[in-house]
Amino acid sequence: MAFSKGYRVYHKLEPLPFSVMVEARNREECLMFESGAVAVLSSAEKDTIKNTYSKVMDAYGLLGVLRLNLGDTLLHYLVLVTGCMSVGKIQDSEVFRVTSTELVSLRADPADEDRVSEVRKVLNSGNFYFAWSATGASLDLSLSAHRSMQEHSTDNRFFWNQSLHLHLKHYGVNCDDWLLRLMCGGVEIRTIYAAHKQAKACLISRLSCERAGTRFNVRGTNDDGHVANFVETEQVIYLDDSVSSFIQIRGSVPLFWEQPGLQVGSHRVRMSRGFEANAPAFDRHFQTLKNLYGKQIIVNLLGAKEGEHMLSKAFQSHLKASEHSADIKMVNFDYHQNR
Repeated sequence: MAFSKGYRVYHKLEPLPFSVMVEARNREECLMFESGAVAVLSSAEKDTIKNTYSKVMDAYGLLGVLRLNLGDTLLHYLVLVTGCMSVGKIQDSEVFRVTSTELVSLRADPADEDRVSEVRKVLNSGNFYFAWSATGASLDLSLSAHRSMQEHSTDNRFFWNQSLHLHLKHYGVNCDDWLLRLMCGGVEIRTIYAAHKQAKACLISRLSCERAGTRFNVRGTNDDGHVANFVETEQVIYLDDSVSSFIQIRGSVPLFWEQPGLQVGSHRVRMSRGFEANAPAFDRHFQTLKNLYGKQIIVNLLGAKEGEHMLSKAFQSHLKASEHSADIKMVNFDYHQNR
């Protein structure tokens, strides 16, 4: 079965209260959003009230509910995928890039739309992906091939719309039945051949949501050891019933540092904490990596420029002084000089 707009959104303006209802093509039940609450209605309950609702739009999928604080008021928006493009198939699932979204206010105020225009721009940037399967449970792009085979995996580092699921979870809705899971990054899928056999080669880069932010504005680590621009890149090959996965990770230097400045070129590296104050987060970062991925080798890509050289020396000094120096090797590779 081809992927299509399988969700239909309705609203009821009168009589109050304002209400939004969502139908899914493959489900008898529907979702109803009213007065800040969410309920799953049976087929019989839906048929009783459906004639008081009018159609708003169709969508490919639901991402959840965005909650936005506006002073003393908490606004709610239903987030929908209205445009997407297939990038290929992995086993029984098809992978799609999100190209268009809509945020529907759950209180019917036209002014609410302007408040989330920047959120829509981010979601429509072409950096978000999801998987869909017509046969049942779809592939979870936020998990590597190894983790997806583990039961009850709770690795949410690359699950970008996790917070949008919370509102429905609060009201007991099974989000796996209704909502998509988004990954941010990049996906490339190719069919390759090994003699007479056909295989799928995939390159999946997952950006972590644990310390998100734009370049120059978010650098280094936080107190939990989560670093900016942390990316897990997986090269995975599917051949018959076999799966081969190779993972590389990268991230910002796990120290407290920043690059203040308004223009590119004026940003100077500045350490924002002293040596001792950096140590706990540095240790947490590498302990987490070893727990998640096993033995580590650091490839230090910092160059010889003034700011990078200072940061590189600090990185090397912290590793040497830490408990990880015994089992983590650092290879210095000046990326700028060798590219």
